[in-house]
Amino acid sequence: MTNRPALKTVLFDLDGTLVDTAPDLSETLNRLLVRHQQPICSLESVRPYVSHGTIGMLGFAFGITKDDPEFAQLRQEFLEIYENHLCYQSKLFDDMDGVLKFIEEQNLLWGVVTNKPDFLTQPLMQKLSLNQRCACIVSGDTLAKNKPDPAPMFYAAKLAGCEASECIYVGDAERDIEAGRRAGMHTLIARYGYIKNDDDPDQWQADGNLDHPAELIDWLCNCKAIV
Repeated sequence: MTNRPALKTVLFDLDGTLVDTAPDLSETLNRLLVRHQQPICSLESVRPYVSHGTIGMLGFAFGITKDDPEFAQLRQEFLEIYENHLCYQSKLFDDMDGVLKFIEEQNLLWGVVTNKPDFLTQPLMQKLSLNQRCACIVSGDTLAKNKPDPAPMFYAAKLAGCEASECIYVGDAERDIEAGRRAGMHTLIARYGYIKNDDDPDQWQADGNLDHPAELIDWLCNCKAIV
């Protein structure tokens, strides 16, 4: 943490870090399973796969990969269902609103960098009344490349009016930490998010870990990162 510029912007992954979207995504998956006459899955069994998007969730529920012939059609059906069930149960993680208020009170900026498609990201942020509060929203298809490529991280920093080295990125997937590190950002793992049992966050080389969103406040204060 030494010899780094002062922090100006806190960037979050969306699903599993900023917002608990698993209930709506699990419901979407189960509607798709019923449509195809397959047994439904419990929320807790689906939750660890949510951060891996449709590849992870469809792979878990249908036992397929993105290279299987039926994947593209299932993905399209999934997205159509989800678009109509985007924010029935999704909400900020517990105490996350307090974290955002703290960030704002310190005259820091915050934003979102997600691999979620923009046609889903923007409505979700609007429904949660977050779109007017954040400095930037970078979706999975905003640029030609997405995480783990660092391009979205650099773009988010540019939108926020700062350097990537003046940002911290919080995420719950290895690609989040990889993208942040490659961009030269501080990185923190949201261990409260959608992490699979066979994941090994200790190997992701992040600057720190958060077992609860409120710990981000302690981290900022303890590291004297507030300007």
